[in-house]
Amino acid sequence: MSGQKTLRITLRRSVIGEKPKTRRTVRGLGLCRIDHTVEHADRPEIRGMIHRVRHLVAVEESDV
Repeated sequence: MSGQKTLRITLRRSVIGEKPKTRRTVRGLGLCRIDHTVEHADRPEIRGMIHRVRHLVAVEESDV
């Protein structure tokens, strides 16, 4: 196995009142409602998106 890491991202706060760019970033991560969880490969692009919405999400790292 390659030992690729994955990130489990959960939307913890609402996007109501957020700027449109922040809302688009949340949708780009595949999140649509509070407590919705998605998994993504640990890549710089995903890390950058998480950094932009870090006040709205919770992130867990795991090895596959």
